This record gives sequence, C-alpha cells and structure tokens, in this order.
Amino acid sequence: MQYPEPIAKLIDSFMKLPGIGPKTAVRLAFFAVDMNEEDVMDFARAFVDVKRKLVYCSVCQNISDHDPCPICDDSSRDHSTICVVQDPKDVVALEKMRDYHGLYHVLHGVISPMDGIGPEDIKVAELIRRLEDENVKEIILATNPTVEGEATAMYISRLVKPIGVKTSRIAHGLPVGGDLEYADEVTLSKALEGRREL
Repeated sequence: MQYPEPIAKLIDSFMKLPGIGPKTAVRLAFFAVDMNEEDVMDFARAFVDVKRKLVYCSVCQNISDHDPCPICDDSSRDHSTICVVQDPKDVVALEKMRDYHGLYHVLHGVISPMDGIGPEDIKVAELIRRLEDENVKEIILATNPTVEGEATAMYISRLVKPIGVKTSRIAHGLPVGGDLEYADEVTLSKALEGRREL
C-alpha cells in the first residue's frame, strides 16, 4: 500500500537524517500526524531557525546566533590558548567540563584523502591567520583519535612550527572506568605512550 503523498514526503525527509532508517522514519512520520498543530509548527520553526538564525563566528568558526560568538567575545577567557577541534559539538563537550578557559578553533572536518577532503576543505587557513594575527602562545590539537584526526593534527603541527607557537596534543588511552581486557591494541599503545609519573 502506498502512503498518502504528505506522509511519504515526511518519511523521505526523516530518512535524510543520520541514523534514521525506513522503520524509524515511518514511526516518526505517524507520530507527527498525531501531534497537535501547535507542536508541529514549533518543530518546523525550530528547523527553519537553525538555518536562518545561526552564523559561523568570524574568529573561531564555531556556530553561534551572533558574531563574534560568546566565547570569543568573553574578555575573561585566556586569549593566548586555542583548542583546535573538528566540530561544533566538540566545543560543547569541552565546555561541559568547565576546566578549559581558553579559546577554540573549529575545523569543520578533518583531512581525509579517501573522501576527497584536503586541507583547503577545512578551516586550517583561518587558524593559521589567527596564529599570525593574534598573541597566541599555545594551540591544543583536540581532533579525534582516528587516522584522519591524527593526520590532521600532524599536518597542523607542521604548519604551526615555523610560526613559533607551542603545539600540544590531547592525551589518548583508556577511559576512566574502562577495562584493559576490552581495549584494542591501538588504545593500549596510546595509553602506555602517554603514561606519566605518579
């Protein structure tokens, strides 16, 4: 049986979202049919607002509702340190920790030749411009511990070295509460490599 066109379009739209397969899309579409009209309109407005009201910060490239973003605009933060992350979600994760008080730079991806993504496709040039223009003493490379994340960190560290800014990399290894027996070889290797004296 064919779904009526409005439901079929909604199902197709939900399937464009990551992690949403056909069954979940059908379930969400029929949930939307049962929602009251005001809730549906609020949901639709939230989708539209994400596209119309968000901008990229001209300083750090993070998403924000104004430019510059609140972090870059905050004079109480340490402007001599920049933490380089892959995505805006990473900024949120680090801010939840409440231990880091420097600035950020969002790359919006990593170098991945297999996917046709080179340094010119992410925000590396903007980072280098910041390092040349601002009084930055250290950058912390906090890309994910994947092959692409490591390659991106190495690429950036080679670019930064001639500028004379200290470059550090976040530690990798076992998560707190993790078991050695379940860790893969790469994770164990990084944990041993990053050991420190007690």
